[in-house]
Amino acid sequence: MNHYETVFILNPVLSEEQIKETVKKYEGILVSKGAKMISKEDWGLKKLAYPIQHKKSGFYHLFEFTVEGDAIDAMEVEFRRDERIMRYLTVKLDKHAIAWAEKRRTRNKQKA
Repeated sequence: MNHYETVFILNPVLSEEQIKETVKKYEGILVSKGAKMISKEDWGLKKLAYPIQHKKSGFYHLFEFTVEGDAIDAMEVEFRRDERIMRYLTVKLDKHAIAWAEKRRTRNKQKA
């Protein structure tokens, strides 16, 4: 099992209900492939560094999970097919990145 982090940007014209539905869809894809979700973060509406599809902002979401590598391909194929997803990035975490992600999660819990 490898440790991954995926960040994806949703179209800013989506309603709150559509955003929740989309996030649930991709979480379901991962769980159905045997993924163990470690954390999910909603970063909210953020301004983009450059326009994507003539949009200047997007809703950012982060998933941190462990899964076998073949599940990533299935999720990314769905990302490409879905018009609600503007951009995505999946990164395999090494031991240093895992430690940093743990610190980030504890810091966020303390703020809340």
